[in-house]
Amino acid sequence: MSSVRQFEALEPEADNLASIAIDVDKSITQAVDTNDPPHASGMLFARKTSRVALRVKGRILFVDLADVIAVKAEGNYVSLERRSSAYILRGSISEMAKKLEPYGFIRIHRSIMVNGSLVEEIQPQLTGEYRLRVSGGRQYTVTRTYKRNLRFLAQLWLGTEGFCC
Repeated sequence: MSSVRQFEALEPEADNLASIAIDVDKSITQAVDTNDPPHASGMLFARKTSRVALRVKGRILFVDLADVIAVKAEGNYVSLERRSSAYILRGSISEMAKKLEPYGFIRIHRSIMVNGSLVEEIQPQLTGEYRLRVSGGRQYTVTRTYKRNLRFLAQLWLGTEGFCC
């Protein structure tokens, strides 16, 4: 059974599978606007992290985005991939890109985003594409359309003239 058919079979249970809430800044603003004690809102500012809340099978899970290696499109769903697990969320890769780019994720393929802080190596291929390796050894292909996004992997490129992007 193809992955698209598998997801279509799960569609009636989509609410139980997962949903994502990434808007950290909005939740901080809402907390400050309420009548919470000063220490509560101050604690929120001190704890501004890149954690996301995922609703999975009737539970809310908190996942640190630093642990997410890649986001892959799979039909009407996306998969947030960690080293040891993955979470299936209903939505498009474009929606995820808008939400995750401020947290260091870069689009490398029409159906893949990677966590830029986990990229360890890129290698040019004869086809004009690149091979990208992340910590843990997983490898991904960077297509020609998205190779310009590789320049966001580092603030300074030394000795790489003519090599990349």
